[in-house]
Amino acid sequence: MRRLLLSCSVAGLAGCATVPPAINSLPAADVTAVGETEPVGTANADAADDPAIWRNAADPAASLIVATDKKAGLHVYGLDGKRRSFVEAGRVNNVDLTDLGGQGVIVAASDRNDVAHAKLQLFHLDTVAAKLVPLGAVDGGSGEAYGICLGASGGEQRAYSVLKDGTVNEYRIELSGAPRSVLLATHKLATQAEGCVVDPRNGDFYVGEEDVGVWRLGRGLTHAKLVAPADGKHLVADTEGVALITEGTDGGMLVVSSQGDSAYALYRLPGMEPAGRFRIAAGRYGATSETDGVALMGGSFGPGYPTGLFIAQDGDNAPAAQNFKLVSWADVLKAVNAGQ
Repeated sequence: MRRLLLSCSVAGLAGCATVPPAINSLPAADVTAVGETEPVGTANADAADDPAIWRNAADPAASLIVATDKKAGLHVYGLDGKRRSFVEAGRVNNVDLTDLGGQGVIVAASDRNDVAHAKLQLFHLDTVAAKLVPLGAVDGGSGEAYGICLGASGGEQRAYSVLKDGTVNEYRIELSGAPRSVLLATHKLATQAEGCVVDPRNGDFYVGEEDVGVWRLGRGLTHAKLVAPADGKHLVADTEGVALITEGTDGGMLVVSSQGDSAYALYRLPGMEPAGRFRIAAGRYGATSETDGVALMGGSFGPGYPTGLFIAQDGDNAPAAQNFKLVSWADVLKAVNAGQ
C-alpha cells in the first residue's frame, strides 16, 4: 500500500528515488536496471503492481513476463520489455504462474472486482503467441482479494489467496473440466497483508504483513512465525513484494520490498539471516521507488541476466505511467557482497 509518493528533486528526471530523512535504515548497495517494460496502460494512477516470470529454458531470450495493471488487467511482456499482449480483467492486484510441463503454464491473478468476495482468475499462458487464454474464475474467500501465490504439494496444484484483512486461504486448484478451488486451510494475520511466495522445495509459505514484517507458515498453514520483522532498519514498512530464489549459495535467498525507504532486503534461507540490502538506482533506466510487487527467478536469461532475473514494480516512472524494471541477479549479489 503506497502511503506517500516521493517527488524528485530534479524536475523531469524519470524514476528517481528519494529516502525520507526521518528513516534511519541501514545502508543499501546500488544496482542499475538492465531493462524495463513499457508502461502499463493506466496513466496518472497507482496502477502497475505485481510481476511474474516464465523462463523459456530452451530459448531464454524468449522468456515472458506477466504483470498487473491493477486498474485494468494483465500485460504480457517480452524480455525486451515490449508489450506482447494485454487481457482486460478489471481490478486484478497480484499475479503468479506455474509451469506444469505437459499441462502448460497456468497463471493466477487475485481478482478484487468484488471487494466483498475474492476470486482467483485463471489463465493458460500461450508461450508461443505470448497471450493469456482465460480458463475461468474460482473462489478466493470472503473479503477483498490482494495477494496470490501458487505452489504444489504431492502433485496437486495449490493457490494461496491473501485477503486485504490478513486472511490467508489455501486452496487445491482442480483444472480438469471447469476449474474449481477446494479450501484446505485458513490462517489469519492481524492486519493488512499482501506479498507472498512459496518455497517449492518444502512448501513453506512466506507472506508480508505490511506494518509487521514477513511471516513463515508451514505446510497446511498450521503455524506462523515472524521471521523478518519490519524493524525500520533492515526492512522498513510497508512490507510489500516477496520473492524467493533457490539457486546460489547455501539455501537460496528471500527478497522483500522495503517500500518505506525504496530498497530491497535480502535474507538467507533457510534461517532468514539478514544478507544485505540494495536499491535500484538511476542508470540507463530510471531508479525505482516505493516498489509494490517483485519477482525473481534463477537460471540464465541470456547475456544480460546470466544467473537470474529480478523484476521490481516502479512506483514513479514519470513522466510515463508506472512500469517494471529488470535487474541482473548477478549484479545484485556482486553489489551486496562488495558492500559487506
